Amino acid sequence: MGEIEIPSYFLCPISMEVMRDPVIISTGITYDRQNIEKWLFSCKHTTCPVTNQDLKFTDLTPNHNLRRLIQSWCMLNSSNGIQRMPTPKPQVQKAHVVRIMKEAQKYPDMQFNYLRRIKSMARASESNKKCLESAGVVDFLASIMIKEKEEEESKVSDEALNILLHLNPSDTELKKFINSRTDHRFLDSLLQFLNSGNVQSRTNAITLLRSTLNVADPAQLIGIQPVYIKGIIGILNDKIPQQATKEALKLLVELCPWGRNRIKACENGAVFSLIELLLDTNERRICELILTALDHLCTCAEGRAQLLNHGGGIAIVSKKILRVSHLASDRGVRILCSISKFSATCYNNILQEMLIVGVVSKLCLVLQVDVSPKTKEKTKEILRLHSRVWRDSSCIPPNLLSFYP
Repeated sequence: MGEIEIPSYFLCPISMEVMRDPVIISTGITYDRQNIEKWLFSCKHTTCPVTNQDLKFTDLTPNHNLRRLIQSWCMLNSSNGIQRMPTPKPQVQKAHVVRIMKEAQKYPDMQFNYLRRIKSMARASESNKKCLESAGVVDFLASIMIKEKEEEESKVSDEALNILLHLNPSDTELKKFINSRTDHRFLDSLLQFLNSGNVQSRTNAITLLRSTLNVADPAQLIGIQPVYIKGIIGILNDKIPQQATKEALKLLVELCPWGRNRIKACENGAVFSLIELLLDTNERRICELILTALDHLCTCAEGRAQLLNHGGGIAIVSKKILRVSHLASDRGVRILCSISKFSATCYNNILQEMLIVGVVSKLCLVLQVDVSPKTKEKTKEILRLHSRVWRDSSCIPPNLLSFYP
């Protein structure tokens, strides 16, 4: 707004921009509606951004007086290029939402159009999303996904999935989908999206599946069916957009520590898929997630065996050490430590392979650079474990051999 002096109380404390729709929260501080709704509902904070006080209530009261002052100021400065703030759209009413859902059920042929109306409401504001959820839209969308997927009507089910993800359902709503002992149709519909949906729907499905499983209790994570892990690995195999790949990797990492999930993942070819993906990517976060997943899987014999059976397994893990990040280096060293402690002692050819592909030289290099103390200790442990085979090898450059512990 150029050099025009803006009254400080016109500015939202969060964005430091002129408020379009000022609202007051329970602490008496005024914020722009869009910013405070994002703070409370999307980011799920429970405190006032300015005072840091806990909020017992999240009701937002329009500050009509301040809004009139801002509008008057805008009109007075219109000659200086200041535009009048648009009148805020009225908040959606629960009764109106219920009526739309009933009409959508009554007229199936018009269902897609009704979904578009719900989507428009959800996009308008965070408070609209909360109103939609309280009106039962989450269950409504889930029922459409289940029904349409069973009948293979992709257009309507794809739109329902898209809206459901955009709504960002609360943990309470998500728990409904996994706490039913007999009805797993919602999770099954997500699995169908993972296996046969278009690229965007598969991305939405893996994101929503991860959100749903994040609110599951340990017993549910331990008992997850192998078909879901197979669906996650399918996302990795198809190498669809990075967002979906990252969500699939995060979910795999989160599932691995529970029960027999590592073995389930290995039985569905997770190790081979992860190595192939690691060979094809240099993106930092994806490399970190792959190496973290491999670290989990290599704590079981099946995972170590599959990594060793892949011709490029040891080489690519070693290559990523010191080339990606401290986290990636740490995970890479941990993987090599698992191989060295539990597999290499049984197979002398593995020790020779580690020499030939430069693993031992890389480990000597790790001792010279700035890595975490734990990473250095793991590195020393590997080198000491097989010092009889490696210490006098001609495969290690003399300048690195001097650092052999």
